[in-house]
Amino acid sequence: MQSSVFFGLSTVAYILAMIAYITYIAFKNRAVGMAATGITVAGFASQTIAILIRWSEFYQLSGMGIIRSVPLTNLYESLVFFVWCLILGYLVIEFKYKNRSFGAFVTPVAGLALAFIDLSGMSKDIQPLVPALQSNWLLVHVMMSFIAYSTFAIAFSTALMYLIANSEKQEKKITFWGVVIAFALLFGLTTLYPQTAIMWILSFALVVVVDIKLNVDISKRVFPKKESQPVNILKNIGTILALSLVSIAAILIFIQLVKFQLVKAEEAAKIKHLGESVSAAGFKGAVMGIVGLMFFIGLVSLKYLILNREYHLFWTLILGISVALLSAMGIDYVAKFLGDTAPNEGMTLKSTFRSSSPVIVLASYTAFLWLIYLVWRYGNALKKIISSFNLSSDFIDELTYRAISIGFPIFTLGGLIFGAIWADQAWGVYWSWDPKETWSLITWLFYAFYLHARLLKGWRGPRVSVVAVLAFTVVIFTYLGVNLLLSGLHAYGSLE
Repeated sequence: MQSSVFFGLSTVAYILAMIAYITYIAFKNRAVGMAATGITVAGFASQTIAILIRWSEFYQLSGMGIIRSVPLTNLYESLVFFVWCLILGYLVIEFKYKNRSFGAFVTPVAGLALAFIDLSGMSKDIQPLVPALQSNWLLVHVMMSFIAYSTFAIAFSTALMYLIANSEKQEKKITFWGVVIAFALLFGLTTLYPQTAIMWILSFALVVVVDIKLNVDISKRVFPKKESQPVNILKNIGTILALSLVSIAAILIFIQLVKFQLVKAEEAAKIKHLGESVSAAGFKGAVMGIVGLMFFIGLVSLKYLILNREYHLFWTLILGISVALLSAMGIDYVAKFLGDTAPNEGMTLKSTFRSSSPVIVLASYTAFLWLIYLVWRYGNALKKIISSFNLSSDFIDELTYRAISIGFPIFTLGGLIFGAIWADQAWGVYWSWDPKETWSLITWLFYAFYLHARLLKGWRGPRVSVVAVLAFTVVIFTYLGVNLLLSGLHAYGSLE
C-alpha cells in the first residue's frame, strides 16, 4: 500500500479530531473527549506508517543511504513532519497532564497545515535531491528545526489559551471597529493591489498617524502634564520625536534588510540556474511593501497592546483570523471535490477572499468582519469554558514557557549552528544572509527576547503570552513566506 493512502487517512483523522476536540471543549462530554483522543492516536499511527513507507519509497528510488533518504526534502514532506511532531507533542501533554482541553487549540494548527497542503497545489511527488541536500546534515538540521517549530506551535496555542482565559473585554466599540476595519482594508489592498503606489503611501500614512498618537500617550505617562513648566513641554516634544524617529528608523532598516535579502535571493537563484529566478525582481516592489507594512503594523500593534493592555482585542483578531482561514479552506475543499479545479491546481482562498467575483470577495470580507466582531462580543463565553476545566493561569503560562524552553535550544543547535555547518559544506560559507537564514535569525531573536523578558525582567502572563503569539507568526513567515515569496538557496519548497 502506498504512503499517500495512509497520509490521506491521517488527514481525515486529524480534521475529525479537531472537530471532536472543539465539541468536547464546548459541551464537556467525556465520551466525545475520549473519541477525540482515539481519533488523534489513530491518525498519528497512520501518519507514522505513511512516513516510514515514504522513507522506504525514497530509499528505493534514490539508491542513497538510509539517512540521506529521510523524507524531509521539500515543502510537502516538511509540513507533514511538522504536523507529526506537533501531534506527538500534544499527545505527550494530554497523557501527562490528563487534560484534553488543549486539543481544541493545538489541532486547528495541524488542520490549517493539512488544508494548505491539499489546497495550495504543491507537488507531492518524490523528487531527486539536489546536490546541496545530499548530506548527512539534512537529518539533524531539518529534523531539529521542525521539532523546534512544533514546540513553538504548542507554545502559540497555550499562550493564546492564556490570553483568552485572562483578559477582560474593553467596552470600546469605536476602538474595536477602528482597528478591525483598518486591518481589513490593509489586508484587502495588499491582497488585491500589491503594486499600487498610492495604496502604500496611504497605508503607511495611516500607521504613522496611529504611531504618533501612541507616542503622545507614552510621553504623557512618562512626563505628566504640569502647569507653567516649559521644560516639561520640551521633554514631551523630545520624547514624541525620539519615539517617532525610532519607529521610522526601524521600518527603513527593515525595508533595506528585505531589499538586501531579495538581492541575495536573485544571486542565489542565478547560481542555482532556477527558472523562477526572474520572480525575485518582479516581486521586489510588492514584497518590500507588503513585508515592510506588516512589520510596521506589528510594531505599532505591540506598542498599542503594551500601552493600553488591549489583550482581549489582540486574541480576538488572532482567533478570528484563524477561524476565518479554516472556514475559507473548508469552502475550498467543497469546491475542489465538486470538480471546479484541476487535481493539481492550487486554489487556496480562491473560493472566498481571492475569488474572481467581486460580490463573493465583498461577502467574504463582510463575513470576516462580523466573525471577528462575534468573537470579540461573545469571547467571554469561551473564557468561562476554559476556566471550567480548572486550569490555573500559572499552569498555562508555565506550559508555554516549558515548550519554548525546550524548542529554543533545539532550534539554536539544529536550526542555526548545524545549519551553518551544513551551509559551509554545501556552499563554502557559514552565513550568507540568505532570506531563510535572515528570518531564522529573526525568529531566534523573538524567542530569545521571550526568555530574556521572562527570566531576567520577570515578565509573566499577558505580556509574554503576546510575545509568544507574535513570535509564532514570525515562524510561519520563516517557514512558508520565505519559500513562497522569496527565492534563495533554501527555496527548495516552492509550489510547483
